[in-house]
Amino acid sequence: MEKFLQGFTEMLDTVTDVTMDTCLDDLDEWDSLSIVSFAAMSDIEYGKKLVADDIRTAKTVHDLYNLIFVE
Repeated sequence: MEKFLQGFTEMLDTVTDVTMDTCLDDLDEWDSLSIVSFAAMSDIEYGKKLVADDIRTAKTVHDLYNLIFVE
């Protein structure tokens, strides 16, 4: 989980303290480009292909984690 958080924080290029409970709407850096970047990170780092619509349904960082590791 720590590797995921580190990769997510680097992907966003943010200095904000990001936790699994962080609400995506509270992150200024979370936008449509970030959704595409997250989909690419998911595919490259974890071999999980995600579609933008699924990513958009996520409310927290933990929801994004679940898209990769639970579903």
